Amino acid sequence: MSVDTRSGDTVDSTAARPVASGVIAMLALLAAVAPLSIDMYLPAFPRMAEEFGVSATAIQLTLTTFLVGLAIGNLVIGPLSDRFGRRPLLLVGTFVSIIATILCAWSPTVEWLTVFRFFQGFTGAAGVVLSRAVISDRARGAAAAKLFSLLVLVNGVAPVIAPLLGGAVIGLTGWRGVFWVLAGVSVLMFVGVLALLPESHPAELRSTGGLSTMIADAREVMSNKRFLGYAGAFAFGFGVMFAYISASPFVLQEVHGLSTTWYSIAFTANALGIVVTSGANAKLVDRVRPEALLRIGLVSMVAFSALLVVDAVVGPYLWAALVLLWFAVASLGLVIANATTLALGEARRAAGTGSAVMGAAQFGLAAVISPLVGLGGEGTAVPMAVTMLVSAIIGLGGVVFGTRSPTEQSVTEAH
Repeated sequence: MSVDTRSGDTVDSTAARPVASGVIAMLALLAAVAPLSIDMYLPAFPRMAEEFGVSATAIQLTLTTFLVGLAIGNLVIGPLSDRFGRRPLLLVGTFVSIIATILCAWSPTVEWLTVFRFFQGFTGAAGVVLSRAVISDRARGAAAAKLFSLLVLVNGVAPVIAPLLGGAVIGLTGWRGVFWVLAGVSVLMFVGVLALLPESHPAELRSTGGLSTMIADAREVMSNKRFLGYAGAFAFGFGVMFAYISASPFVLQEVHGLSTTWYSIAFTANALGIVVTSGANAKLVDRVRPEALLRIGLVSMVAFSALLVVDAVVGPYLWAALVLLWFAVASLGLVIANATTLALGEARRAAGTGSAVMGAAQFGLAAVISPLVGLGGEGTAVPMAVTMLVSAIIGLGGVVFGTRSPTEQSVTEAH
């Protein structure tokens, strides 16, 4: 049992309902739109820069605008779903995403591609923010942690497949073929939502007060220090990931001399690390508190990022960079699922708004980090390593300081 802090009404936490396997698969596909849209075209960055006759920074900007679109889309779509329901927003978002992705494939210049990537991110945000909200609607406590772990695990397959699939598609059709494949995935998502995904946020639980209520929901969520601490761990954990994603094509290919094929293999191995730790998290969460697992993941991320800085300064050495990157990235499997469970447990009454804040912070931070790691040029690994370390330290600090205060508005069940 828990208390709605706005109305004082008692909310029965046993209202959580079982989640069908088909729904879980659909949610995983919806959440996969971001890693697929990011990772599939990464191996083509050097080739795209050559084709358009622009710098590496200009190509990285197409990733930045996609992330900005994701951040803004989270802020708009999440709160709207608290009022209008999850399913209608998912249907509209995925349909418009199909159109935006096709326009990306048709882009005649890097400037047009940059614009269309923003709209692709904005509409694709529906799948990212609402997949989390649906799980929060349907599950509680350890059950929610398991589902989020499974979601992270399944989505770990996306980065495994994406660079390999992207490399194959790029080899056959060029980088534009990547966006035609993504358009096909968006069509599959739309059909899946239409056929498999019921509404998880019933009308009687929706916000009805218009803009003022949405603002009040956001204010309530943002005043919860524990939510902010867990959401900070979530966002800055992804900050580590995006520093790696944005810089690794140039660090591993230009600094260390890996070919496109070997870069794709290295990227795949690192993504498999997330799959391994996410699977372990799903098993451990019945015996170990999510907050303990979260702290282990964050400490690990700080330690291996610090060693990466040392390697970047005194080396860099390829073997050391590959090993340290694997462990730093694999730590995300312990961070993301548990941070999501704990944060949304603090924002149960307005899960869409809570998920929106997390997503906006996640992708807004990523949009800042993406160009930041490129400021040192293509011949150094130092900016990537330093950005990863700073992000990991801030994420750990958010949990340490955010959870010092007593639970003021928490509706999280005792584990």
